[in-house]
Amino acid sequence: MIRFTDLSLRRGTRELIRGLNLTIHSGQRVGLVGANGTGKSSLMALIMGIIHPDTGECAIPPNLTIAHVAQETPALTISAIDHTLDGDQQLRALQSKLASAEEHHDNHQIAHLHGELEAIDAYTAPSRAAQLLNGLGFSEADLTAPVASFSGGWRMRLNLAQALMCRSDLLLLDEPTNHLDLEAIIWLEQWLTQYPGTIILISHDRSFLDSTTTHTLSISQQQATLYTGAYSRYEALHAAQLAEQTQAYEKQQRERAHMENFVRRFKAKATKAKQAQSRIKALERMVEIAPAHVDSPFHFSFAAPKELPDPLLTLQDGAINYGTEKPLLSVLNLSISNTARIGLLGPNGAGKTSLIQLLANRLDAHSQGQLTPAKHLSLGYFAQHQLEQLDSKADAMTHLFRLNPKANQLELRNFLGGFGFSGDRAFEPIAPFSGGEKARLALALVVYRQPNLLLLDEPTNHLDIEMRQALTNALQAFQGGIVMVSHDRHLLESCCDEFWLVADQTVQPFDGDLEDYRRWAEAHHQQQSNPAASAHETSKEELKNTSKKALRQEAAALRKALQPLKKEVDKLEKQLTEAQASQETIQQDLADPELYDADRSAELKSLLAKDSAIKQTIAELEERWMEAVDTLETTQQSLDSSM
Repeated sequence: MIRFTDLSLRRGTRELIRGLNLTIHSGQRVGLVGANGTGKSSLMALIMGIIHPDTGECAIPPNLTIAHVAQETPALTISAIDHTLDGDQQLRALQSKLASAEEHHDNHQIAHLHGELEAIDAYTAPSRAAQLLNGLGFSEADLTAPVASFSGGWRMRLNLAQALMCRSDLLLLDEPTNHLDLEAIIWLEQWLTQYPGTIILISHDRSFLDSTTTHTLSISQQQATLYTGAYSRYEALHAAQLAEQTQAYEKQQRERAHMENFVRRFKAKATKAKQAQSRIKALERMVEIAPAHVDSPFHFSFAAPKELPDPLLTLQDGAINYGTEKPLLSVLNLSISNTARIGLLGPNGAGKTSLIQLLANRLDAHSQGQLTPAKHLSLGYFAQHQLEQLDSKADAMTHLFRLNPKANQLELRNFLGGFGFSGDRAFEPIAPFSGGEKARLALALVVYRQPNLLLLDEPTNHLDIEMRQALTNALQAFQGGIVMVSHDRHLLESCCDEFWLVADQTVQPFDGDLEDYRRWAEAHHQQQSNPAASAHETSKEELKNTSKKALRQEAAALRKALQPLKKEVDKLEKQLTEAQASQETIQQDLADPELYDADRSAELKSLLAKDSAIKQTIAELEERWMEAVDTLETTQQSLDSSM
């Protein structure tokens, strides 16, 4: 366990935490929440021993193994999988000792080290590392690529894989979803729920926190309080506490009335589509949680558009091609109405960001087709690269004056105050601003333009929970069309009435909610990683819509597909039996005491090498056999269901 006793923590002259007394017990998964700058990352640095408390004590068990994600990765020449394996320090230490023992022909030490390697399941480590990388979005070809060949975001994924590979008792994660897409986030959630140790996690993704944490540690006004339950429970408890404060009550009622108006609005318009019903439920949940955010410093809204033509934008025969053999997207015929609230879903690299760029007319030579904007289209486009395009020498007020030189300064200051730029902060050059502050300014510039169509590409990156909530409220009240890409599921559920699936070179309506998409993504990932099993991927609903003749043809194809699968299982079983017999013979030879005499060292070394090789062969054969059996059983089930 980790115990804090009367602990205070400062950074410079500012006190972050005062009088902290609490215990984090083994096995707890703690979500660390609070506004930017309250001391969340500093508390993690304290646990890692990077900084020390100003007063009090932080007691950590001496033998506790702590894993964390490195924030920087040099341009290494080692492969991605070797970089991941470096996270298993025990494995690397034993491998180093083994290499030294072999160099010195220390046969007794060699035998001992092989035993230790087997005890920690070292021979399956490459397979486990490959599974981690695959879950985080790396392809099979990426595994052997040098670390230096990856971009900064992908290197952060490599660092995350390395941390997950560590045999740790305590896992510290600071915004692990920042560089992940939705599929990788879903995979990471599942991995963390099976992690046997203690987790302390900083995240501004409320859905991720709800899925992965058992406790919430909130830092606010120099006080840290530990709540039992994930973020949603903390939010409800925090709301109840605020409701007791008279000053907060009136503001709370205004927020509640605002939410109820939107619930009524969308109930009146809702169809039977799952995504519409899901949005109503999300809005109803927001009615309950709104009081938890009445003390948020962020409050802004979109002004009503001056014009609201319909449709706002159409695309005919669109395509995106970056010079590859196949276009990224093709045969795109899309229309965006003035009431559209569209969330783009799809695997990483399928073209979601490119589609947003195409709709924003930012792709130039890489696109084709007829993009027709409405006569009075006013576009609000937010992309991550816009943060880099901000003028670092200018202040927030100057950025707004450039959009409207005749604007009233007091009105601009009030406007910026809703985005957290109050007082002198509005007149300070933005160069030293944090990523979150720059993202807030970039959003402010989009809002100020009074758009009637919003194209948003990951608008919540760098934003804390309070700002995300303010953005959600503003988007719900927005009176125009929205197309967005986001890995924040709460934002998607709360603000989108429909989803489009970007996959397999095309864009199609997705008739389902995010839970349906999770299942689709898992099936799609399995199909991509195991094409041999694709025959069984046809869903029951699709089968119902086919003719009896087509069903008979499908069953015949599945029966045909079973034959090579059965042969593969039989072949692997035979190879596995032979390998196990060879291993038993080697083990019997190694059990001979005379083998360890000095004059038989060469024979011992040879047998140990054979033993190591056969163990690895057996591990690989077992994994292949299990995959083949699973594919066979799944295909058989598909055949049975089609009969």
